[in-house]
Amino acid sequence: MDVHSELRTVPKVAAVVILSVTYARLVSSRFRPGLPRLILVLPVVLLFPFLPMLFTSIHFRTNSGFFISWLCLFKLLLLCFGRGPLDPSFSLISFISLASLPVKLPTKTDPKDQSSFHALSPKYLISTAIKAALFAGLISLYRFKNQLHPNLLLIMICFHIYLSLEVMLATAAIMAGAILGMELEPHFNKPYFSSSLRDFWGHRWNLMVSAILRPSVYVPVRSCMGRGAAVIATFIVSGVMHELMFYYITLLPPNGEGLMFFILHGICTAVEGWWAQHEKWWRPPKILAMVGTIVFVTGTSFWLFYPAMFRGGAQEKGFMELEAMVGLFTGTW
Repeated sequence: MDVHSELRTVPKVAAVVILSVTYARLVSSRFRPGLPRLILVLPVVLLFPFLPMLFTSIHFRTNSGFFISWLCLFKLLLLCFGRGPLDPSFSLISFISLASLPVKLPTKTDPKDQSSFHALSPKYLISTAIKAALFAGLISLYRFKNQLHPNLLLIMICFHIYLSLEVMLATAAIMAGAILGMELEPHFNKPYFSSSLRDFWGHRWNLMVSAILRPSVYVPVRSCMGRGAAVIATFIVSGVMHELMFYYITLLPPNGEGLMFFILHGICTAVEGWWAQHEKWWRPPKILAMVGTIVFVTGTSFWLFYPAMFRGGAQEKGFMELEAMVGLFTGTW
């Protein structure tokens, strides 16, 4: 991987995103929500999934894909129907930031409200620094990957995914907070304390995805087909988008394993919600529920999620890229 070449591609992709989002704001300011607005914004929607392919590395491709092809694209689709976080009345800077970064406009909230928090608070900065240090330490251990047991290596990769998302999203939010004074959208909430699948997916894991799927899939499906169908439909859409993320990683056509992972979790979450409606039915002790949830998520991840993500030697390519990035910052590459 040519790190310098990838870094030169970043401002080019950013410029295309800024111009595209600016165009979407212009269109939405002149056309009411509905089909005309959707038709005019559609070229941007069709363009965004291809932008990450301008990068040659797995990490740049996947990270840009998450921001551009998923979060930003879904926000623009919601805008077409007059829903979601974007509004053409926002200033251009605010509109671009809200569309492309994990932030939202500052609001006056109760200090006990955990739905948002400022990215420049000392507590958050310290927490991010600790996670960045743990991530750096984890990367340094990969030099011994050939001596590690395969299962231990997979466990390390689990923490790698969690910490890398935390650090990546926090960095983007801190930059937006420093420059624009915006609030951070929460992204994780101690997922290791999840006591159910509904708790894990809806309240603790990758909350930005939950926040964007809720108005775009869950709410409209629930209004016409009910809660169970809405849950399953939401997981199916999440599965399709994860297949796209896996394509950015492997550059191989999807084999359906990632989609099956989310369909399985969608069905189990819907059944769990149905069971919860019966107040007198048995409930496991909280500690048992927490252990069972983590075991189920981890076990199904090893079975379906990780094999789909690491096809075609993606794991080794990812290790090589990490070594190249570490070498760039240490001056050994």
